[in-house]
Amino acid sequence: MPNTDWRSPAAYTHAKSISAAGFAWEYLRRDDDYRRDFHRVMRMPHLDGDAQTAFSERWGLRFPDTPGSFRRSGRTVLDAVAAA
Repeated sequence: MPNTDWRSPAAYTHAKSISAAGFAWEYLRRDDDYRRDFHRVMRMPHLDGDAQTAFSERWGLRFPDTPGSFRRSGRTVLDAVAAA
């Protein structure tokens, strides 16, 4: 988690050059509820389509392929920790 002062304009100069999706991700990955929900879903022994759909709908996310694409090579898509 970034430990910069959120009130400092200098902390957000990079935001002028990122895409709308990148900006949304910067916001979402800092949300404590998202992080809890993400880790809850990842702890499930078998991620099924219904669980991914519910997670996606709650957070307004779209995934590129099938429910199996949620995990790739041991890394997870939209992992709040990996991207931090």
